[in-house]
Amino acid sequence: MHLNHAPDAPRCEEIAFDDFLKTDIRIGTIIEAEEYPEARKPAYKLRIDFGPAIGVKKTSAQITANYTLDELPGRQVAAVVNFPPRQIGKFMSEVLTLGFADEAGEVVLFAPDVKVPNGSRLF
Repeated sequence: MHLNHAPDAPRCEEIAFDDFLKTDIRIGTIIEAEEYPEARKPAYKLRIDFGPAIGVKKTSAQITANYTLDELPGRQVAAVVNFPPRQIGKFMSEVLTLGFADEAGEVVLFAPDVKVPNGSRLF
């Protein structure tokens, strides 16, 4: 992950377009959200439906400052779906949910402003 999330952070090193295409970023709909009290930093466990090609995947997200559990189910989000699973405490995260830092440094989820089919790929 980037070490500096500030808007004035210098850009990362240049990559080839083919390298970008290796990152599979898809839209999914959160179908379940629950507390993750064992996490080092406040977080939720999410189950996200990415449609028939990808299926339902688990992830954890440090989004408790800007989102309540009740407002997450039904919300579409973007995630990287082709990273290897990553152990987050006692939880195995299968995708990386994407977001941007707000002015307080808290995560705001990255999502389309119009509903799109689950599994839609960023291009």
